[in-house]
Amino acid sequence: MRLHTLKPAKGSVRKNKRIGRGQGSGRGGTSTKGHNGAQSRSGYSKQLGFEGGQMPLQRRVPKFGFTSPNRIEVKPVNLDRLQILLDNHKTKTINPDFLIEKGVIKKKDIVKILGEGELKTKVDITAHAFSKTAVEAIEKLGGKVTTIVI
Repeated sequence: MRLHTLKPAKGSVRKNKRIGRGQGSGRGGTSTKGHNGAQSRSGYSKQLGFEGGQMPLQRRVPKFGFTSPNRIEVKPVNLDRLQILLDNHKTKTINPDFLIEKGVIKKKDIVKILGEGELKTKVDITAHAFSKTAVEAIEKLGGKVTTIVI
């Protein structure tokens, strides 16, 4: 086998449609674009969300709700997720840098430890926020909770 002898499998490559090359080609005349209208003309590109003149979805559906520009979004991390990390990495302390390194959170995320799941290992945890149940579960095992000021 030589590189210059390689060819695609038989029937896998089709010739391009040559439209607008005379009546004899079978694709002359209107060149598969129908008769009149915007879509038959050169340079046509429809507006994003255009529905043929029907009222578009983004205008049919009403606006509602409010998002505060001052909100602080937190990334929740549950105790069961922390237990998995403790089992896999044999560490005694967990902080945001450790969570970033393991891919649990991103660099600018604000972390809140939540109490879902069960913690079986004593651990010292540093985070931006904690739920009451998480604090109780950590301190019950003799661990330490440290809150980072945002």
